[in-house]
Amino acid sequence: MTLASPAASQVVPGILGFLVVAGMGLVLYFLMRSMNKQLRKVAPDPRWREEARENLAQAQEDPGYSANGTASNGTAANGTASNGTAKP
Repeated sequence: MTLASPAASQVVPGILGFLVVAGMGLVLYFLMRSMNKQLRKVAPDPRWREEARENLAQAQEDPGYSANGTASNGTAANGTASNGTAKP
């Protein structure tokens, strides 16, 4: 019994296709490992984010402002109305 070889018009991945895909997987593994290592070096919480949290906490403690940052009279913290026009 002999094994029939594929026809000339058929494409078979074979061992070369497997090695290419396995190599790409191996490279991807090491790239992800390196990326995680670099991301751990980055400062976890920048100073501006901490200041923004403090400002938000202070704004929420102010009884004249609602949770969306607008005053009870309809003006935003920057002096504009909720529709975008400036109030006198």
